[in-house]
Amino acid sequence: MRTVKFMLFSGILLIAASCAKQVDYSQAITDGQYISEAQNKITEVIIHDIFSPPVAARIYSYASLAAYEVAASVDPNYVSLLGQLNGSEKVVFTPSEKVYPPLASLAAYYYVGTGLIFSEELMNEHRDATYETLKEKGIPEDVFEASIAYGKEVGDVIKAYSSKDNYHQSRSFPKFTVTDKEGTWQPTPPAYMEAIEPHWNKIRTFVLDSASQFKPLPPPAFSTDPESEFFKVAKEVYDVDRASSQEQKEIALFWDCNPYKMNVKGHVMFAEKKITPGGHWMSIAAIASKAADRDWKGTAEALAMTSISLNEAFISCWDEKYRSNVIRPETYINQHIDEQWVPLLQTPPFPEHTSGHSVASAASAYTLAHLFGDEFHIVDSSEVAYGLPIREFDSFSQAAEEAALSRFYGGIHYRPAIEYGITEGRDLAAFIWTKVDTKPKNVASN
Repeated sequence: MRTVKFMLFSGILLIAASCAKQVDYSQAITDGQYISEAQNKITEVIIHDIFSPPVAARIYSYASLAAYEVAASVDPNYVSLLGQLNGSEKVVFTPSEKVYPPLASLAAYYYVGTGLIFSEELMNEHRDATYETLKEKGIPEDVFEASIAYGKEVGDVIKAYSSKDNYHQSRSFPKFTVTDKEGTWQPTPPAYMEAIEPHWNKIRTFVLDSASQFKPLPPPAFSTDPESEFFKVAKEVYDVDRASSQEQKEIALFWDCNPYKMNVKGHVMFAEKKITPGGHWMSIAAIASKAADRDWKGTAEALAMTSISLNEAFISCWDEKYRSNVIRPETYINQHIDEQWVPLLQTPPFPEHTSGHSVASAASAYTLAHLFGDEFHIVDSSEVAYGLPIREFDSFSQAAEEAALSRFYGGIHYRPAIEYGITEGRDLAAFIWTKVDTKPKNVASN
């Protein structure tokens, strides 16, 4: 009898153990929630570490590319970008049966993104907390280990690719030399910071043939003659600022996205850390992915292509900024119109033409419209964490046009820099989609 009872008890234990092993964790990650949360955290770290807008776009690009490559390796409805992007080689990744792909994609994002920032401990804390949450959903330890290892395998390829884009070499390039030539950029108050990333046009592009491929129309010829075109566009900035409506001020502040804003109180100067324009559009990409009910693969696709568009936009824009080297409205107006005038927004530390917000926003909007359709209602809560309200838009292009105009309302760009910048951004994004794709030829993009 004891033997029968023992055998019965052992059988129950075996059945229980078998059931425990059969826990279904396939739904632990379905949508883009976790990668969007990882992106939000890397945005916080980018702000904390005070990375410039071009460098921030680079960080988003490689982290998102790593996450996307995992998706492309497990789903034939997506095409790898490796082999399509400049300087990359096609790689065939083969995950083992134990790999849980959405976890591997998330692991790849954390691994690559963390390697591109300074405050790694902040990302690691977020990663570890996320992993603990996912373990509670029943993902076995061996599956966890295999998935993280696969994410690292993909991530190592992306890291090697990133190491050859000339970024690290550019850290030792000479600083920008400010000249006394009339009409050229001068450092602006209150911090009079040196020019940011004057050699960004030497960074390898992902898709563009060169940094100057989409060279915009030049700014009006510099002049102090009140009848000249240059004086008129400067006077327009001055007049619009003085007569600005509450709505225009709110638009300017919503899209400010200046990571270099300095506040002065008496003899004390301190920084006010803000999201970059690229960070704002990456947030919109995540918001759109959730609103469109995209799964983790679709979200990774949106983040990868938006960040690549941003990266190309900043390379193209910065190429023009340091070629034309145009004086900012604040400097010109103080010298030739009103020496007491101060713009609504603080002038960022680099030349004026073209508007970075205009180029980056137009490029991002084009890519998001390609993926989701342009007529897409956006509830943009990107700035809520930074004390600003939600704004809503009925299309990506509407949001981009408002972002571009915000720089005019803020008093930091002339109208030509905005209009030409929008064209520059749209044209380069359209080119991107003629050179690369994320879908097989027989699969629609949206």
